Amino acid sequence: MTAKQELRAVMRAQRKRLSREVPDAARRVADHAADLPPGHTVALYRAMGSELSAEPLAAALMGQGRTLCLPVVVERDAPMVFRLWSPGEPLEEDEAGCPAPLPLSETATPDLILAPLLAFDGQGQRLGQGGGYYDRTFARLPYALRVGLAYAGQAVAQLETDPHDIGLHGVLTENGYRAFHETGILR
Repeated sequence: MTAKQELRAVMRAQRKRLSREVPDAARRVADHAADLPPGHTVALYRAMGSELSAEPLAAALMGQGRTLCLPVVVERDAPMVFRLWSPGEPLEEDEAGCPAPLPLSETATPDLILAPLLAFDGQGQRLGQGGGYYDRTFARLPYALRVGLAYAGQAVAQLETDPHDIGLHGVLTENGYRAFHETGILR
């Protein structure tokens, strides 16, 4: 097992623990929706397992007049696409087994992407599940702002990165929004 695989296992357990210990985290995150960077079309995700739920945040963003979309895996080794979505609309599993809008939903290009994660560090690096879906998608959409959505307790001192890893511009937790890089594109 590699160091990244070991860290993923540790951080999955940590996130599961945090989901029990901070049950109001999703509501608290939504309270900080106004602190997010601007973006008309915002990509969220539907939480799986112990991922921090984005549902209360979705309602807050819609209240701000933002358009929402969800990622869809249509090919295993390709960037994700995004389809417009509103809370309550039907979903089906995509190629990765994640809840996604139906194929007849209109595609969208987000200018703000909120991504789930296992861990993040103070330099804006993100540890995901290991499938590379978000890194491939970030590379395809280099001008979209990238923000992690996480429990504050998912922060670590420093993450080991690989050349294909693409960092975040900020992170939103139950404690508020933290920007890592004010301008420019972080790689």
